Amino acid sequence: MQKAWFYEEYGPKEVLKLGDIPIPSPQPNQLLIKVHAAALNPIDFKLRQNPLAPIDLPVVPGCDMAGVVIAKGDDVSKFQAGDEIYGNIQSFKAEGKLKQLGTLAEFTVVEENLVAIKPKNVSFEEAASLPVAVQTAVEGFKTADFKQGKSVFIVGGAGGVGTLAVQLAKIVYKASLVTATTSSGKVEFVKSLGADKVVDYTKTRYEEVEEKYDLVYDTIGDSRNSYVVAKEDAPVIDITWPPSNPRAKPSSLTVSGEILEKLRSCLENGKLKAIIDPSGLFHFSDVIKAFGYIETGRARGKVVVSPFPCNANGYCNT
Repeated sequence: MQKAWFYEEYGPKEVLKLGDIPIPSPQPNQLLIKVHAAALNPIDFKLRQNPLAPIDLPVVPGCDMAGVVIAKGDDVSKFQAGDEIYGNIQSFKAEGKLKQLGTLAEFTVVEENLVAIKPKNVSFEEAASLPVAVQTAVEGFKTADFKQGKSVFIVGGAGGVGTLAVQLAKIVYKASLVTATTSSGKVEFVKSLGADKVVDYTKTRYEEVEEKYDLVYDTIGDSRNSYVVAKEDAPVIDITWPPSNPRAKPSSLTVSGEILEKLRSCLENGKLKAIIDPSGLFHFSDVIKAFGYIETGRARGKVVVSPFPCNANGYCNT
């Protein structure tokens, strides 16, 4: 048996319980992972609040994780026991129901094609913060067919997806101009990520932004208003569902370890950095508190849970 957080009914964070569940056995194409760190995403609490997708109860929430391979199925060829890996375990485009066993557990299972080797210079906590957010960020630029030398206006530059979208726009997609919005206290932080310009949304309305952009990339679901800074016929990407503006293109999520592998060099050379909320890591025993924080919508970067239990005697030192 293992310790895990789970819910048996839909509702607020208080429906979460900490208890014992069986340790799973990996299927032929799966890895059994000892989780060292997990990150929370809005989809985790949205699925808990409402049955948005087919899934059987009880549910262990969580998509993002980083950990160590403990065992593998017979068909696994890319990884070995002892490998340090990270990834998003939920493929939302897969047929059938979502997995009941998420990442807020001591052990989880995941298909080998969904994960990648963790870069050596990236901690378990940093690695766990990346998969959903970076895969979402990449998908937005792909959906927009963004080209080198174009300009981009990123709405929500300090959030989990926004912090990575700002960085990717500069170092991967070679944007000519990156502008991002945030609140007053986070302006310098967003500039430090590589934004050429930062718009303080508490002081400046979209209509007051002078430039028009080749892409509006809205990470907070405000495309009904933010579209006004787009050039005529320029794409407006909204990562929320459904988009608040009929003109906006929804950006789905492709879950793949290959996406993470392609970013390996950017992570290893330090150009792409994982951003963990400065309030600190949330202990495995404080998962309800961690959900309470992410549900405020005020997090800077990602909310990460670590350390995880290693055994009955203590917690992993990651």
